[in-house]
Amino acid sequence: MVSATQSWIKTLFMLPNRKIVFTIPITIILGILVGSQYDTKFLKDYVLIVSILMVYPLMIGLKVSEVFNLKYMKLLKLALVINFTFIPLVAYLLGCTFLQTEPDLFAGLAIVALLPTGNMTIAFTMLAKGNVPASIQLTVVGLLSGALLAPWYLLAMVGKYVPVDIVIIMQTILLVVFVPLLAGLITYQLIMKKVTEQTFKEKIKPILPGFTAYGMIYIIFTSISINANRILADWHLLVVAIGVLLAFYIINFSFSLWLGYRTFPRENGITLVYGTALRNLSIGLGIAVTAFGANAALMVALCFLFQQQFAILLAKYHGKLYEEKASKTNAE
Repeated sequence: MVSATQSWIKTLFMLPNRKIVFTIPITIILGILVGSQYDTKFLKDYVLIVSILMVYPLMIGLKVSEVFNLKYMKLLKLALVINFTFIPLVAYLLGCTFLQTEPDLFAGLAIVALLPTGNMTIAFTMLAKGNVPASIQLTVVGLLSGALLAPWYLLAMVGKYVPVDIVIIMQTILLVVFVPLLAGLITYQLIMKKVTEQTFKEKIKPILPGFTAYGMIYIIFTSISINANRILADWHLLVVAIGVLLAFYIINFSFSLWLGYRTFPRENGITLVYGTALRNLSIGLGIAVTAFGANAALMVALCFLFQQQFAILLAKYHGKLYEEKASKTNAE
């Protein structure tokens, strides 16, 4: 009976993370309904704390030693070029074209473009049978590089449209990225004193994304509810934001998939896509709300409508491309 109850509680706890496709739209709808009736601005005061707690579980078990693995340097270098040249350029061109009159939304798009590797990068790479060790390296390097470069890129990309306080952004990144990273490394070492690596991977690690999902729900709900009246009053704004993000993801996924297909075998090719096209929305939300405000956070929150779906579609259908490539090679 106890075991059954524990299993039911675990299933319920993990439900938002496992059903993320439904969780995000439901959260957005609730945010609009509640925000249109009540003032939820007080929730913003806790966003930074929630952001830290949301990122912290993702850092537990993250091995920084993977950064120094030179085996995947070609893949890593190409991913860095895409993450910090091509994708920011795409965001900048889209922002300048469609979002000049909405500088806060432009800032949100820029934040998304500058923080590579989402919390599902490694999971989707594993699901698609990609190169998991290389994915871990791309995740760690991308996260640390984005944290260091983002303030300066933001200044260059949106500084003339919206005030960019370098000090505040750096402080926010320090809190949202490096504090959870340090805490996660310490926590992992403490856990290893009590259990084996196998026990950690089988029993502890699978439940960690559940904590992150609830933090994500809180921040999305906060950003949407604060903007609820504006969303209801100006549907054009929402349509433009969704259109820009749809174009952003189509371009990035298509380019990374094409380049990976042309450059690497299947295993590394799919790793390149997930290490570039996926963005770190969890950290991005915390930075957007803290450093730029609710409108920027709205842009980041809307990304959840697309990112997971594109990643799932890629995991299902990318194999056909490489099967065709193998067939052509054999035929020649």
